[in-house]
Amino acid sequence: MALRIRPATPADAASIEALENDADRLLIDWLSPAHWPPAPSGASRLSADGYLLVAEEGIPPAILGFVHVLEVEGLAHLEQLSVAPAHGRQGYGLLLLNAALAEARVHGYDRVSLRTYADVPWNAPFYSRAGFVEVLPATDFHRGLIDTEEDLGLPGYGRRVQMTASLNDRTVGP
Repeated sequence: MALRIRPATPADAASIEALENDADRLLIDWLSPAHWPPAPSGASRLSADGYLLVAEEGIPPAILGFVHVLEVEGLAHLEQLSVAPAHGRQGYGLLLLNAALAEARVHGYDRVSLRTYADVPWNAPFYSRAGFVEVLPATDFHRGLIDTEEDLGLPGYGRRVQMTASLNDRTVGP
C-alpha cells in the first residue's frame, strides 16, 4: 500500500499520542532534560482549533507520522510534526509538512508559523531547508507561546526561535 496523507479521525487518537511520545525520545536523548512531559493526548490534539493530518502506509494501515496545525486569531501555526523514529529520515516529515502547508493555503492563509529549537538538526535547520525563515514574534499569540515555553523550561535546553513560511511565493503540496 502506498503512503497516504489524510485528515486524522478520533480513531487515530491513541496512535497519534503514542507516536509523539516515541518521536519525543529522540529530542529527549538530544537535549538530556531532567524531566520531559508526556505528549498531549491525541484526543486533545483532535479537539483543538485547526487541523491534524496523518501519514499512513501498509496493510493494515499504520500511522507513520502526523502534523498538527493550529488556527488561532487568524493565524496558521504548526504546533507539532512527528514521525515515528523507525520511519525517520525517509522523507515523511517533508511530505507531511508540504501537505500541511497546502492545507493552510486551502484554508486561506498566506503564511504558517512555528516555534522550535534553533540548533537541533531536525528542528530549525530542517524547517529552514523547507523555506521557513526566522522572524521575531509579532502577535499576542506568538508572545504567549514564548511565555508557555518559559513556563515549561524549554529555553533551558537550547535557543528557541520562531519561523515563518510564506505560502505566496512557493509551490506547496505533497
